Amino acid sequence: MLDLQACAAAEGTDIRELPFVIRILLENVARNRALGRRVGAEELHSLCHWATNIDAQLSLHVERVILPDSSGLPVLQDLAALRDAVAERGGDARQVDTRVPVDLIVDHSLQVDTWGRPDAIELNLNAEFRRNAERYRFLKWAQQAFDGLNIFPPGSGIIHQVNLERLATVVRVGEQEGRLWARPDFVIGGDSHTPMVNGLGVLGWGVGGIDAESALLGRAYTFPVPEVVGVELVGRYTGRHLTTTDAALLITETLRREGVAGCAVEYFGEAIAHMPVTDRATIANMAPEYGATCGYFPVDQRTLDYLRLTGRPEEHIAQVEAYCRANHLWNDGAAQSRVRYSRVLRIDLGKAEPSMAGPRRPQDRQPVSRIGKDFVARLHAPVKEGGFGVPARTEEAASSLDHGRIILAAITSCTNTSNPSVMITAGLIARRARERGLVPPAWVKRSMAPGSRSVTDYLSAAGLLSDMEAMGFHVIGYGCTTCGGKSGPIDPVLADEIVRRKLVVCTVISGNRNFEGRIHKLARANYIGSPAMVMAYALAGRIDIDFESEPLTHDRDGQPVWLRDLWPEPSEVEAVMQQVLRPESFRKTWQTPPAGATQWQALSSSDGLHWQWEPQSTYLVKPPFFSMPAPDLEQLDDRYRGTRVLALFDDSLTTDHISPSGEIPPDTPAGQYLLSLGVEQKDFNSYVARRCNHEVMTRATFANIRVRNLLAEGTEGGYTRLFPGGEITTIHAASQAYQAAGIGTIVLAGKEYGTGSSRDWAAKGTALLGVRAVLAKSFERIHRANLVGMGVVPLAFAPGEGWRELGLDGTETFDFTGMREAVEGDGWVDVCATHEAGRTVRFRAKPQVLTGAERELLLQGGIPNSVLNDYLKNN
Repeated sequence: MLDLQACAAAEGTDIRELPFVIRILLENVARNRALGRRVGAEELHSLCHWATNIDAQLSLHVERVILPDSSGLPVLQDLAALRDAVAERGGDARQVDTRVPVDLIVDHSLQVDTWGRPDAIELNLNAEFRRNAERYRFLKWAQQAFDGLNIFPPGSGIIHQVNLERLATVVRVGEQEGRLWARPDFVIGGDSHTPMVNGLGVLGWGVGGIDAESALLGRAYTFPVPEVVGVELVGRYTGRHLTTTDAALLITETLRREGVAGCAVEYFGEAIAHMPVTDRATIANMAPEYGATCGYFPVDQRTLDYLRLTGRPEEHIAQVEAYCRANHLWNDGAAQSRVRYSRVLRIDLGKAEPSMAGPRRPQDRQPVSRIGKDFVARLHAPVKEGGFGVPARTEEAASSLDHGRIILAAITSCTNTSNPSVMITAGLIARRARERGLVPPAWVKRSMAPGSRSVTDYLSAAGLLSDMEAMGFHVIGYGCTTCGGKSGPIDPVLADEIVRRKLVVCTVISGNRNFEGRIHKLARANYIGSPAMVMAYALAGRIDIDFESEPLTHDRDGQPVWLRDLWPEPSEVEAVMQQVLRPESFRKTWQTPPAGATQWQALSSSDGLHWQWEPQSTYLVKPPFFSMPAPDLEQLDDRYRGTRVLALFDDSLTTDHISPSGEIPPDTPAGQYLLSLGVEQKDFNSYVARRCNHEVMTRATFANIRVRNLLAEGTEGGYTRLFPGGEITTIHAASQAYQAAGIGTIVLAGKEYGTGSSRDWAAKGTALLGVRAVLAKSFERIHRANLVGMGVVPLAFAPGEGWRELGLDGTETFDFTGMREAVEGDGWVDVCATHEAGRTVRFRAKPQVLTGAERELLLQGGIPNSVLNDYLKNN
């Protein structure tokens, strides 16, 4: 065990004053320095005096990497291509291997094709294997080709709930460099909601697949010293209609407003003393939504309670307690009183109220009492003002379907299905609704996709599963479905009416993401909330309802049924939890093979060091990243001279806007490409499933059906103007024209560029479109790092400036000078934008590179070139 107290004292610091996040990072840096790895002594000093060294470079070595199939499969595909590239250049391909444990959970390919019937799990699983057989055969090859790769087959659960219930150890004990070490569990994941495990006291966060590739190859994961913001939680969220989700949405709204983007958030205060890990995990899961790197809850008695509940061995639980107490990683309440943070924010959870977030962003929390009024106000308001731009009408609705109807209600995602209290609340509402003879309207597609089979077990034990099924919420499988855009089709007659009448219809889900175009292509208003609220809105069938003044519906006797009639008391929920939550239930879950295990075992695949690429494959196409030329450093400014604007965006452009994850429409460049190859629309699958085909994914970039490129005002989808003529065309076609002419392109944007998922294809696709720089007011952490990893320069306007403030409109040509010097020396780039009439605008922009390693990556052209060069040098 590395002695943290002695380590801090050697640098003149009292360990008790350091945030717990910093203590864990300090342990990692100090231990790996002791093991002889390339870690500088200055890194120890920077961490011990972190407040004055924010953004200083750290060389971290993660204990493990965790991946969903959505990002994990492209990672493994890149490694297969890297082996080929090394071999082709005379290197030893056997050296390309995983150097840390890697868990890959196949959870992002399940779609809700079948719902509302007992055999939905089986039918959806069959469809998943039929669609993805080629991808899954590749994964089976990868499992034998790469050391330390462990794959959880379809049906196991959602990555973050699997991590919480099964994989996370809190403390790891094992041999390193011939010595036995106890050390904190530290994980990075290829999904932005990896911080969910912070609720258990495990430090971890999401990264793009590009960073994950580098880390699992054993390279140091370079990371800047974070600003650590202390968030004091006081008060308790108690009362009718209140759940943990409402507290999580309040925290998300507050922290996004307070500006914690890129910070490490550490929770403390009286409210967490009695807060179970499942509630903490719900709050920590939303860290990407409030913009933080992590939302960390230090280890305490509640951590041990959860380890015991989920069936971890008593010997290990004792190790966790002993290590954390001995090494100043245990929070006894008083321990945090001496911790110094960069700033402290106080949130009173007693102010939480029944809420939903929407209609477009997870941080846009609204009290349930205002949701209906807000929707009505937005209906006819202009799109530019956040409305839906529906022309006013006077005729009556032609059917029961109208604006505001809920076409899809899903209890889904790791955020809430990992929390028994909110799931049981929804189940009790379903029970009372069933007793009154209620059922949601036929136009509401309903589904339940838990993150673990343990959920089904305790709901069944409580007798609540049948009640939820009676409401149409059958379990359709175990995976990231609706929250990730795999909501499946709705009734075609219903869909035709929505399109024909241009209705603004809605979805309600218990997930963490409700970005435009993500949940379902026909739903323009999307709301997230607790499973209980999903159940309530499903019963109402519409979003424009006031639960206080209107009944949900009427029962079989014609009597009004109010939400307050159905909602259980907190004591009822607690009683059920005490009855059904048992360690043996969790043990049984993870000792029993998932439903997909048999089909997984039956899949045939090849063996050997190299993957045999199939020339006709439309799923697995050898990626081009290891053959992309590095920039010429001596002529670097030439690369950024005469560039054109490919796209112009406002604030909060998400990675969903940049690289969509759901359905592939046939009238998009990606859809047209697949049709040209003879792939029928029914076999398109999703963008997630096509992420190993760069031809599809490049055409998908900036092609979200709801993205609005202000350069092509009045259009929606992936369109732009091609200069100098200015004709409207697709972004992909324009990029092809610019690249053929040798013209580089850039993207102009506002603040919070790249919010949302840790989607490496948002950066990969940007690079393949020929974009050389993104110029924005600010960037979200993961996407900024991904751009650097692909050799695309993230540039920030000077404070107070932006493309609007400077009078730019995207029709200009741009010259950037001093790029190399600015990247190498943390300086500024000079920019000259020239209008067609000759008027020029001159300003400065700063490369958003935080560490020396990132500067080197940019100058090499990104991680692919860097890792390839390393392997060739070592041979």
